[in-house]
Amino acid sequence: MAAISISHVTKHFRIYPTPWQRLRDIIGLQSQYKEFDALNDVSFDIQAGEFWGIVGRNGSGKSTLLKMVAGHLQPTSGTITTHGKVTLLQLGLGFDPELTGLENNTHSRMLQNLGSDFEEIEEFVKDFSELGDFINYPVKTYSSGMHSRLGFATAIAGDPDILIADEVL
Repeated sequence: MAAISISHVTKHFRIYPTPWQRLRDIIGLQSQYKEFDALNDVSFDIQAGEFWGIVGRNGSGKSTLLKMVAGHLQPTSGTITTHGKVTLLQLGLGFDPELTGLENNTHSRMLQNLGSDFEEIEEFVKDFSELGDFINYPVKTYSSGMHSRLGFATAIAGDPDILIADEVL
């Protein structure tokens, strides 16, 4: 059984020239928009234990695909099946520069729907990130390396079965 199975996945986006055109479309009025195909009929399987890299030009749909595998977006058509707990590592996802490292850990995990185990994983995040007392300081005071360590520790806390890393390098 595949850890991730992607079958005939297509994702279309509508691009509106103004917010008013989007509102018109939402309420069922005629609106102006362009169709953008981020992905078209993508299929492949990833077995447990495999490591994959997806490369391509800017705008080729890499991040869109990864967000769909993580459950943050739904495909327009096709199916994505995952077996196990999935975490999407996007450095700084949900981080508020005014909040502390620990507050951002909770905030980010809530935004990603990664569970309510905040107190259980707090020690792991403190130890793994190696931020010391900085874990209690606002993230706006962090260096880029500190920011990256907090993001990575937050993503892998809770021991995900599938870790998706998007533009972490």
